[in-house]
Order: sequence, then structure tokens, then C-alpha cells
Amino acid sequence: MATLRKGKRNRKFLGTRNHGKGNAKNRRGSGSKGGWGNAGLGKSKFTWVTAKAPDWFGVHGFAALERNKDIPTINLYAINQLASTGKLKSEGGRFTFAFEGKILGTGRLTHPVKISAEAASAGAVEKIKKSGGELILPALDAAKEGKKAQ
Repeated sequence: MATLRKGKRNRKFLGTRNHGKGNAKNRRGSGSKGGWGNAGLGKSKFTWVTAKAPDWFGVHGFAALERNKDIPTINLYAINQLASTGKLKSEGGRFTFAFEGKILGTGRLTHPVKISAEAASAGAVEKIKKSGGELILPALDAAKEGKKAQ
């Protein structure tokens, strides 16, 4: 059984100028609709939001993990400059430097420096050992103490 197709809407407006849309200036752009797409969902189209999409606004889901903590950093060239200008303490022919942060490997060390820090990059560890210095990290100390206890 075939279904009867509904007649096109414009059939009843034949012979009229604006097809029931009011003045010729109406319905030109998207200004008459309140903008394109999702424009105006907080203003002119807010009734649509409240009826059809009540969760449109707001934050949903899990909180993001805190990935990047603001850890202070210092590069090897800055430590070398402090040693060259004599601003570091010297103990037993070595300079000592304590830092609460991470040591990064940019630059080079020309003096043997005993450095204690919370963390260090792989390049920094290599360069400190190459210059005859020593690096003290809390994680390394804890690992050594764990091996001694066993």
C-alpha cells in the first residue's frame, strides 16, 4: 500500500511575495534565527538548552590529574658559574652545592662539585661524574639503605 505524499509547503504560497515570512528583509541571514549553529545558547536560545540539553553547561567527568608540579630547576652551567666565582663552599678540594629541586644537564662542569638535590636528569648525572663530582639524591640513598637492610 503506497503512502500519500504530503504536498510541498510552498504550493499554498504560490502567488504570494514572501511565502508567509513577513517583510522581504526578514529571513535573510542568520540574524533572524539568533546566530548560526550553537551561537546564543547562553542568551537567545537558552530555552532550547533548558528543555533539550540541560547538561550543556558545566563541568562533567573526572578531575584532571596533577601532572606537572612546579619543581624548581637549575642547569649545570649555573652551578659551574657559582663555583667559578667562588660563591660555593669548598670542602676537601670540592665545592658543595645543595638544591631543593632538579638538576638539569645543560652546560658543563669544570670543577668537581658535590651536589645534593631531589632529582637530576640522566645527562646531568653523567656530566657530574665526568667532572669528578658527586651527586646525592634522596631516592638513591633510600635504595642503598634498602639493600643494606636485606
